[in-house]
Amino acid sequence: MRWALALLVVVACNDIRDFTGRWQGGRVGTTAALRQGPGDAATLEIDEIEGHSIRARLAVDNLIDETSITSLEGAEADALANLTFSGNPLRVFLAFSSTRDGGDAFVMIALYDDDRVEARVMRGGAAPVYAIFALQRAP
Repeated sequence: MRWALALLVVVACNDIRDFTGRWQGGRVGTTAALRQGPGDAATLEIDEIEGHSIRARLAVDNLIDETSITSLEGAEADALANLTFSGNPLRVFLAFSSTRDGGDAFVMIALYDDDRVEARVMRGGAAPVYAIFALQRAP
């Protein structure tokens, strides 16, 4: 009986719908490679989230005015839907966002079981961006 209750608690804590809401945080990383492009803080408002899709609004100071992002349907239908890396995120979503300068950036949203989110914003070309934001639930 205790084992079943413990399993239920673990499953309940990993329901990604619990990530709905506002997340805010600063940029992490000190090396030049991790600090390409503008932006010291980000806000992510997760409006809707399910096992295979996320609909949210993202803002990064001096880079992305608040804009809607939606996970890439193709990535969700591909092996990329099971993407993972160090830190073992519960789920990773891939999307694109428009930037202030008229370009686009690749966005990776990673959800973790300790109630935190990481947002990575990347872009190549003449105005490269590589930024990682550690986001906490906003009050």
